[in-house]
Amino acid sequence: MNEVTALYRKYSADVYRFAFYLSANHAVAEDITSETFVRVWMSPVPLKMATIKAYLFTIARNLFLQDQRKARRHVELDDSLQDTRADSHAVVAGRLELRAVLMRLQALPEADRAALLMSALEGIPYEDIARSLGISLAAVKSKIHRARVALVDKDPEVQ
Repeated sequence: MNEVTALYRKYSADVYRFAFYLSANHAVAEDITSETFVRVWMSPVPLKMATIKAYLFTIARNLFLQDQRKARRHVELDDSLQDTRADSHAVVAGRLELRAVLMRLQALPEADRAALLMSALEGIPYEDIARSLGISLAAVKSKIHRARVALVDKDPEVQ
């Protein structure tokens, strides 16, 4: 088994989850995840195993930002298209709750959202987040704090 295959097996779910929370779109997250590992595979730079997760997230974030720039040129489909499948109440409630959380996440500035997701979901150290985002350690702490406060302030059940 080669190094990229081992990395894919170990980190693909984490990269996918990170990409999904950034994009709120399963198809985009799958594309970002695939492209992230293709970029690692094609990279002439040797991998440093101590910081590989932050490196993968940096690639995924950059791909997300590229996708955002491209998306500005596209027109979205009308929301009047309905899902005709029959769903149970629990599935619908779960989707509504997930949609609400994703909407609150999407309302955050992108850098704040990325810093929060790297820290809260993946447990990446603040120093690695700072390097990944190209900002200071103090800025990372500030962004994560602001993001947490913003999410709590917008959640009526927490109050």
